[in-house]
Amino acid sequence: MKLVLGRDDLAAAALSAARQAGAEPERVDIKPVHKASRGFVNTSDVDLCELAIVTVLQAAAHGKPVLLLPLTTLGRHQHQTLVTLGRLSVADVEGRSVGVRAWSQTTGVWVRGFLTEQYGIDLRKADWTTYEGHHVEGAEDPSWVKRAPEGTKLPADFLAGRVDFGIMGNELPSDDRVRTAIDDAHDVAEQWSKDQGFVPVNHVVGVSEAAAAEHGAAILAAYDAMRSVLAAKEEGGPVALHPVGFTGLRAAFTKAAAYALEQDVIPRAVHYDELVERTCAALGVAPSRLGG
Repeated sequence: MKLVLGRDDLAAAALSAARQAGAEPERVDIKPVHKASRGFVNTSDVDLCELAIVTVLQAAAHGKPVLLLPLTTLGRHQHQTLVTLGRLSVADVEGRSVGVRAWSQTTGVWVRGFLTEQYGIDLRKADWTTYEGHHVEGAEDPSWVKRAPEGTKLPADFLAGRVDFGIMGNELPSDDRVRTAIDDAHDVAEQWSKDQGFVPVNHVVGVSEAAAAEHGAAILAAYDAMRSVLAAKEEGGPVALHPVGFTGLRAAFTKAAAYALEQDVIPRAVHYDELVERTCAALGVAPSRLGG
């Protein structure tokens, strides 16, 4: 039973619990963790894998054998990830160029959702550039999005002024010229989360259908162990940074799915109950067993 988890504390808990449940777990070390997604989704290279929430939605939309284990391994505010070098602001996005690592990158999906919902931006009136393809085979960029030349990187294009805005999380370059396009972005993000009742979720945990059939008891034990770790780390703020359980993740998944459909990230609507039902059927449990 092979596992890919970016956090050491979650990996240790999952390995110990799976071993006690009778499995022979092995942690596969892949960094950054998103590089494991393609092999997991398309060819089931590993059994349990940390995944971006949008990758889960794309996998469901394209019929991949991927199940949701409802644990948030990474949740964070996102408004501050839309950056610029000049005096432009979020109001200037239409008619300007915007770069994002991949069209399906979860940070990009959240930010584009904010642009349309909070700021009234017509995404098709911006000049979008992506730098990588999708993790899920069969997924493609919309016709109104262009791909940068092979070998080009977003941070370099951004710093050179070849794109006016960049949506960047961990790729954000260290440069004194960089500033957020949204004024008081952190305050805006915190208010958005208070209004919505959740922090945008980036990464969750996926399980292959084959693993659910072969290692069901170990997967449930790993879920319980990781849930306990996340609960102990929760900071007790107005909204949970790492929601767990099907009920805890419903709002974030529903919003992300709506954004993804509007942005042509997924070819059909993916309803949250579809994900819940598939996981529960594969593991032979009721939703309440996984916090639903």
